[in-house]
Amino acid sequence: MNLSSRQLKAFLALDEEKNFTRAAQRCHLTQPAFSALIQSLEEALGVRLFDRSTRKVELTPEGFHFKQSAPRLLNDIEALVGEMREFVSKRRGKVAVAALPSLAAGWLPRICALYADAYPGIELSLHDALLEPCLQQVKEGAVDLALAAEGRDMSGLVADPLCEDRFYLICRQDHVLAKQPEIHLDMLAGEGMIHLGKGSSIRQSLASQPALERLATSYEVDHLATVTGLLVAGLGVSLVPGMTLFHFRHPELRIVALAQASEIRRRLYVVRRSNRGLSQAATAFYELVMKERDSLAPDGQFAIRDTP
Repeated sequence: MNLSSRQLKAFLALDEEKNFTRAAQRCHLTQPAFSALIQSLEEALGVRLFDRSTRKVELTPEGFHFKQSAPRLLNDIEALVGEMREFVSKRRGKVAVAALPSLAAGWLPRICALYADAYPGIELSLHDALLEPCLQQVKEGAVDLALAAEGRDMSGLVADPLCEDRFYLICRQDHVLAKQPEIHLDMLAGEGMIHLGKGSSIRQSLASQPALERLATSYEVDHLATVTGLLVAGLGVSLVPGMTLFHFRHPELRIVALAQASEIRRRLYVVRRSNRGLSQAATAFYELVMKERDSLAPDGQFAIRDTP
């Protein structure tokens, strides 16, 4: 059955005016076009809605029954159309984003603020999580997008390049390596390493470096704040990506660049499902992230990757 808002409006106008000519004028239609619209409604319903005579137009019993629901149906249709227009114009909607903790705490809040200013009617939620939980939330549809590295299983996902995050050595100010302008990985021999857990994207980026596999692990922890505390206590050194450096701006710590030959990079992406398009609200967030990704390169800490 095809039932349109034009038919409903014509039905209600004719019921109120009790006259085809006046009802047609009210609907801004010619009388033949208006009559055809009423007829198409009756044919769609399979029942006569009006008794017509030369003097008056009145509802049939079936027409009276239809009248009980017609205003609600029209209101529902118009409300739904209005809501869809608000979604298209991005005045309403929801966006859920997952992000690695280093992104969620550092760069992403500014992007969220820009988005909230541009689209105040859209509800934006942010979920900070380690790599595999980030990707799993995308696969399950719990979030629209994730800002993360690539995981072990990327089936069903599309990963659009965001940036490459360079690594730095963090040590105490009084450590012998703190005096170096830059270091090579072989200079870490004999050092106790403070690592993040194996489930983190940071640890997985370091796992591909043979020179680091031979180093002793002093501590393995889950939070960057804990890494900071252990470093300040002089319990080892750590290699961390540039996006996390704000955690280590401490008077007792020193940030040392890696020599170009020893550079390690963490590749980051905007991850989404491959079999489902983004909503208008999520598309706007994605476009903002890609537009603002150049701001991921303050002081040369990050290298932006060109999208193929």
